[in-house]
Amino acid sequence: MSLVRLTIKGISYSQTQNGAYALLLSEVDGKKQLPIVIGAFEAQSIAIALEKDIRPPRPLTHDLFKSFSDRFSILVKQVIIHKLVDGVFYSSLICERDKIEEIIDARTSDAIALALRFNAPIFTYQNILDKAGIYLKNEKQEEDITSEETEANIEEEIKKIQEETQPPKKSTYHKKSLSELEEDLEKAVKNEDYEEAAKIRDEISKRSDS
Repeated sequence: MSLVRLTIKGISYSQTQNGAYALLLSEVDGKKQLPIVIGAFEAQSIAIALEKDIRPPRPLTHDLFKSFSDRFSILVKQVIIHKLVDGVFYSSLICERDKIEEIIDARTSDAIALALRFNAPIFTYQNILDKAGIYLKNEKQEEDITSEETEANIEEEIKKIQEETQPPKKSTYHKKSLSELEEDLEKAVKNEDYEEAAKIRDEISKRSDS
């Protein structure tokens, strides 16, 4: 499978997931974008690495990893986003020490934060880009796009990717006894999860009618 090199296009706050951010990667030799949901800490770490003039008073976790690696002559050569399962991206750090190469699994957000600190290139496979990549707008329209419109577009595409790659949830109500369902219904109502309560009530009604 062919590798496609990516660069960081930007970070925006996620409107659909509290405390999450959308990291937008762009293919270097093309126009496709790859949106990835990341946490607030990782977003901050990536943003700090992008802003070369900002130096936190104490090293962040990724800075500590970089210092540790430098001290023991470990080099992160590249990052590869190698898998997409149920809307989650999986990545690997390709590292080298004493001319021996090692592959280490990492969360994609951590891998990208480290790639910035090592000036390491970021890659993904073409099939992942084909599956999850998006075209935001064409070049002629870009000048007229507001940041809010762009973020909304990213959010919409991330949601679509997650829905397409996540398997449909299967109900397990049919496996439960009537007493277990009644207990679940009571818990759902107590937790004000009325959507779940309605589903449980429907299952109970179905059994009463049969």
